[in-house]
Amino acid sequence: MVRGFLATPVPSKIAYSPATIAQTLAEGLEENGHEITFYGPEGTDLKVSKVETLSIRPAVKTADQFDEFVGTTDLFEEYRPSLYDTHMAKKMLEAADRGELDCLLFHHFESILPLASLFPKVPVVCILHDFIDENRREMLELHASPNIHFISISDSQRRDAPDLAYSGTVYNGIDTEMFKPDGDPEEYLMVSGRITPSKGIKEAVQIAQQTGKRLYIAGSLSKTDSWYFDEHVKPHLNDRILFLGMLDRSQLVKYYCKASALLMPIQWQEPFGLAMAEAGSCGTPVIAFGRGSVPEVIANGKTGFIVDNSAEMILAIEKISQIKRSDCRKHVVDNFSIKKMIDGYDTVLRSIVLDKPTKSQQKKLLFKKGLRILSDHITK
Repeated sequence: MVRGFLATPVPSKIAYSPATIAQTLAEGLEENGHEITFYGPEGTDLKVSKVETLSIRPAVKTADQFDEFVGTTDLFEEYRPSLYDTHMAKKMLEAADRGELDCLLFHHFESILPLASLFPKVPVVCILHDFIDENRREMLELHASPNIHFISISDSQRRDAPDLAYSGTVYNGIDTEMFKPDGDPEEYLMVSGRITPSKGIKEAVQIAQQTGKRLYIAGSLSKTDSWYFDEHVKPHLNDRILFLGMLDRSQLVKYYCKASALLMPIQWQEPFGLAMAEAGSCGTPVIAFGRGSVPEVIANGKTGFIVDNSAEMILAIEKISQIKRSDCRKHVVDNFSIKKMIDGYDTVLRSIVLDKPTKSQQKKLLFKKGLRILSDHITK
């Protein structure tokens, strides 16, 4: 479920990466033999056993509505997303408590944490998509319950909350058949992601100016961060620094394939960073600040360079020809494919439901109907 107010797949022009992960995971687990019930409002359409809408109509259908809905400062309007989600979470728990489902899978832990302990026999699994700061850690620990399990999307994501009830780490996976090399690269740099301070777009612009390189900026811009764009990006746009806006995946692939490198001068502890895997899958090296998951996604010196600051990033740009684009592609295919992700979640979910089964139990399960998992995609 992509929140209780937003259908899956999400409407075009809405930037919501976890929605892609949730849909891919739900359909992939279904293909692996599990029965998936996916909760979302009317219009939700996935290749799974069942979609449950609870007759809820989506409150958000356009990018502008989404921006307004999640960026409001009105107190009651701020409650609305949570109230949609809580309604669905309650129905999901009740269905599992009746024995209709073996496990509940959430991509947005806020909606389920206050309710999970009321249904102690129901295994609840939360995928952590965001950086776990002190505030998030406090809430996760406050609502801890023996039936709540967490899956991190990188080992580094656990840094500030090492004692949560983790059941595993599963890296995000991308469609390596869509993101694949096509032609020779051109002499331009690229950044891809939300236009926000944490992604380091300002720093990328400054680096492009200092190197004299062309820079293409691809990503979504919310009203909340419009000040950042207006102050640090827009004044510098010209025929060498271009803002492409939010691209669909086919367009994004074309720009990745032609870029000499993807820059990631991130200003936060990136929990995973899909752009790094997408670019690498297209054969494009990545140069990134060594924060968060970066050392887990980039093979330093082989698929790109991990640096500490802008000065080092400028030096790394001059060495980008040392990186073999075929190595970038192979690294992503081997480690961050959709199949790798699906199999990872499959293993973790089975271990939770079976409570660490013996090998004979695992083998027996392979010949029986798969787990009945309630896939809830409610993520930021």
